[in-house]
Amino acid sequence: MGWAKYLEDIASRHNGTSLVQNQFQKELGRVARPGSPKAPGKIKLKNQGEQHMSKLKDFVVTTARPLPVILLADVSGSMATNGKIDALNDAIQSMIESFAAEDHSRAEIHVSVIAFGKGGARLHQPLLPAAQIKWDRVTAAGNTPMGAAFDLVVKMVEDHDQIPSRAYRPTVVLVSDGQPTDEWREPLQRMLSSDRAAKASRFVLGIGDDADPAMLAEFLADPSARVYSAHEARQIKNFFRWVTMSVTQRTRSVNPNSVVVVDPMALDDYDF
Repeated sequence: MGWAKYLEDIASRHNGTSLVQNQFQKELGRVARPGSPKAPGKIKLKNQGEQHMSKLKDFVVTTARPLPVILLADVSGSMATNGKIDALNDAIQSMIESFAAEDHSRAEIHVSVIAFGKGGARLHQPLLPAAQIKWDRVTAAGNTPMGAAFDLVVKMVEDHDQIPSRAYRPTVVLVSDGQPTDEWREPLQRMLSSDRAAKASRFVLGIGDDADPAMLAEFLADPSARVYSAHEARQIKNFFRWVTMSVTQRTRSVNPNSVVVVDPMALDDYDF
């Protein structure tokens, strides 16, 4: 083959390939002359993408934010008398069941119970959505290490893995029938000065004549707040009904971060 014939053959192959490529691109709508409208293929794909994005927006689901409720439960030996520990267990179970039945569209109530008695303070019920909890009844024995319970509250509230930043303001409830038997002032001060724990709404119940209202008032750290007292089992249950009503009102509020305290007089048999 001569040099001229070789060049002619190469040119023929190149032109043939180019013609096929151009025809293929035209069929796909990817080639447009200057000034011509956009290729129909691109327009179609773009329109389909916009339609899919519009549909995705319709399926966006907002996850309810957690609203933590932390109960500090005195389970010292003195709670075993006069049916107090049974009334406490019944009241806690009823509270958890009421929380579980609430609408979770805006806020989902999570519950944790810190028990303090024999062996110190311990996490009896880890923080979980109320609907996932099966209440394990506490028993009464030992002393009243309330200071250790305050330290556990701080540890829990400051732990962003347990209570994420998106959670609503916690509620902390203290129930006790006697004086602390450990150092409690410094732990309480740590709790009240904690960035997150200090913002918690707080409720307190003193059970029986041995409870110290002045000491329990320090837990509230609010001169306008009231220390409630109970001398009978039904009064313990009524106190928890009141706490339950106050917390559930927050879940129904436009702003669940606002502190809502239901008037105890709203209870049919208010007497605590």
